[in-house]
Amino acid sequence: MKILVVEDDPKLASFVRKGFEAEACEVVVAYDGQTGRAMFNKQPYDVIILDVNMPHINGFELCRQIRQHNTEIPILMLTALDSLDDKAEGFGAGADDYLSKPFEFRELWLRTQALTRRHHTAPQRSLQLADLVLNPESKIVTRAGKRIDLTTREYALLEYLLRNQGRIISRVDIAERVWDVNFDTNTNVIDVYIGYLRRKIDRDFTPKLVHTVVGMGYVLRE
Repeated sequence: MKILVVEDDPKLASFVRKGFEAEACEVVVAYDGQTGRAMFNKQPYDVIILDVNMPHINGFELCRQIRQHNTEIPILMLTALDSLDDKAEGFGAGADDYLSKPFEFRELWLRTQALTRRHHTAPQRSLQLADLVLNPESKIVTRAGKRIDLTTREYALLEYLLRNQGRIISRVDIAERVWDVNFDTNTNVIDVYIGYLRRKIDRDFTPKLVHTVVGMGYVLRE
């Protein structure tokens, strides 16, 4: 599990990081909202933990910005602000859960597990960009209403790109998330599969949706 923790208190951030790492999680820590937003844009995560009172961008605003790009990722607000009004604002911003400080790490871990469990078991909505639609339940992909047949690997790659549409995804991330292997810089297998996708979902349609960002990776966008 990859977790983004945005917390401006270095001691608390270290406490949370060590707890998650002890549970074999990969943890990225940002110490202010602006850096947190940059980290969110840089790579995908399974869960995001947000403090509220932070420099530059507070947790409520960061949560709203994240929700503009990703409505599915579980977000837990972690803060000393525990009034009903504060909780209402957090949930209104798009948070899935709210844990007041001080807390025991075990409770944070249990809540995080519950969030990811609900995320993976909830009915999955169709993923869409322009006229490209992927239905995670039926595994059917269409473009402009025309069904597109994909191999298992092509489907997994497209689903990953759609879930992160608008974000530049590196070859390393694709290798780890879609192929579940460490990236081999001597192979062009990812570029080959991107080519397969382009022929199937872009060649006969407009606008083109799969874009190469030289030196960085790929992005799915209009």
